[in-house]
Amino acid sequence: MVSEMRRLLQIPSADPPLLIDADLRPEGKSGPTVRTLTSYEAYYRRWSLVWESQALLRAEFVAGDEELGQRFIELIDPFRYPAEGLGDDAVREIRRLKARMEAERLPRGADPTLHTKLGRGGLSDVEWTVQLLQLQHGWVEPGLRTTRTRPALAAACAAGLLTGEDAAILDEAWVLATRVRNAVMLVRGRAGDTFPSDGRELAAVGRYLGYGPGHVGDMLDDYRRITRRARAVVDEQFYGA
Repeated sequence: MVSEMRRLLQIPSADPPLLIDADLRPEGKSGPTVRTLTSYEAYYRRWSLVWESQALLRAEFVAGDEELGQRFIELIDPFRYPAEGLGDDAVREIRRLKARMEAERLPRGADPTLHTKLGRGGLSDVEWTVQLLQLQHGWVEPGLRTTRTRPALAAACAAGLLTGEDAAILDEAWVLATRVRNAVMLVRGRAGDTFPSDGRELAAVGRYLGYGPGHVGDMLDDYRRITRRARAVVDEQFYGA
């Protein structure tokens, strides 16, 4: 049933196909797509790694049996908001994974200053910084127990974990990168993580972002400036530089 639902959602229609990536489930591609709650708990308690706890920060009930969904959320909360936060080894592992992703996953030839997902100061930078704070402090700060990046940023600021200036810089970069991705989807009809190389498409993205004719260069300069500031915050808050 799960496989059939995924297939149906991915069929092209008047709307873009909805691709569902289930590879982050326990045991990855080799694991079953459906488990009992007891099986989930046994896996997370015995074998899960810190990145899997990080992935659970995005988990929320969407559809189906609401009571079952709530039981699953209650089951995973101790793993994604661990009591006393993360140990030093776990923090180092998250930083190592992020650095490895930066080195290996950026597409060949992509401009790291303009890649909205994996580039400097882009979505990944902001989200991993926020998620590290959630893993470290979510057990004691209820406002951090959210699947949304911007509310978590606001909660981190309210709790004194980020300065108002740093939170605003990260928020601005995250919103801009998200708007660029939305613009690319509207202009090209498919998802994309970089600014289009085609001049007409790039100009259309600029119009979506509020830039007039002939100001594509200003748009790219502004994007680089805003994300450069965000990366400086990430280096300090996430990597401890």
